[in-house]
Amino acid sequence: MPRISNRPVDWEQLVADNENRLYRAALAILGDPREAEDAVQDAFVALIEKAPRELENPGAWLVRVLVNGCKSRLRLRWRQVGPLPENLPTPGPEEREELEELFALPPEDRAVIHLFYYEGYSTQEIARMTGQRPGTVRSRLSRARQRLKKLLEE
Repeated sequence: MPRISNRPVDWEQLVADNENRLYRAALAILGDPREAEDAVQDAFVALIEKAPRELENPGAWLVRVLVNGCKSRLRLRWRQVGPLPENLPTPGPEEREELEELFALPPEDRAVIHLFYYEGYSTQEIARMTGQRPGTVRSRLSRARQRLKKLLEE
């Protein structure tokens, strides 16, 4: 079983601290609430089954596993992203419009946008999580910003 800094893991607290953040990231990447829920569950199962014995930052480890799991889900041939569901938890129509524009971006761009702007990770950290070079992450961020700007201006 994983331990955090030489102490046993408080599973309830770990889930409570990370589930919403992981769900938002998975939803931004996958665009489907049910798949996002499954991806989050898979990340927690991986933590139980595969995490290193001594784990300093389980939240960062979970995000990395989640992003990789989402990338795997996107590669599945049968998966198709449809329109944004009506029951998506958003505060208002303005944010819904922005989310529609965000979901119009390719999944790789959505992932870096979400991790950078919503989760506050640096490009170095995102590069480690996604297995990309930092320059690639910066390039994706730049292209995604340009696409979003163009979409929002239209």
